[in-house]
Amino acid sequence: SISAHAGARVRRLAPGLLGLAIVATLCGVLPILAMRFVPPVTSAFMLQKQWPFASGEDRCARVDYDWVPRSQIAPSVFRAVLAAEDQRFAQHDGFDFHAIEKAFEERGRGSARGASTISQQVAKNIFLWRGQSWFRKGLEAGITVLIEACWSKQRILEVYLNIAEFGRGTYGVQAASQRFFRKDAAKLNRSE
Repeated sequence: SISAHAGARVRRLAPGLLGLAIVATLCGVLPILAMRFVPPVTSAFMLQKQWPFASGEDRCARVDYDWVPRSQIAPSVFRAVLAAEDQRFAQHDGFDFHAIEKAFEERGRGSARGASTISQQVAKNIFLWRGQSWFRKGLEAGITVLIEACWSKQRILEVYLNIAEFGRGTYGVQAASQRFFRKDAAKLNRSE
């Protein structure tokens, strides 16, 4: 019978499909687990800036990226980024549903305001590409959940401050501090 033949085919394919699912999961989870302890060597956004097919604003001949540990970043920088980017960072688990709801309400009135948290921005900047699509947003949501589950809030902030673009081709607070103020990130004052 057809159903018996289909069932036999499924049984033959099941181990391979299960193995493929395990490999895919590990490929997604292992880099996130590793970055809990090891600084990212680069990010998807940095690679896109140097992609040979990028043009105009998307292309950048050189990327400045200089990782510094949390202890070498002035405390005022952490306060400033939380105030500017994600005031509810300590209260949410990766998604600020109040901000998302507000963004949808404003979108209905013609405004295009984002509601991404710092955790979502880390997920997007390290692993994904620029642009707007529901597919990319879905991937971003899944990666955000993994990051929030595997990293501490302090680690998320540390990574964010080291991979965020602070100016064309300038990634991370240390590179930005050197570029704009000619000093280390640890020596930044409140106004800077």
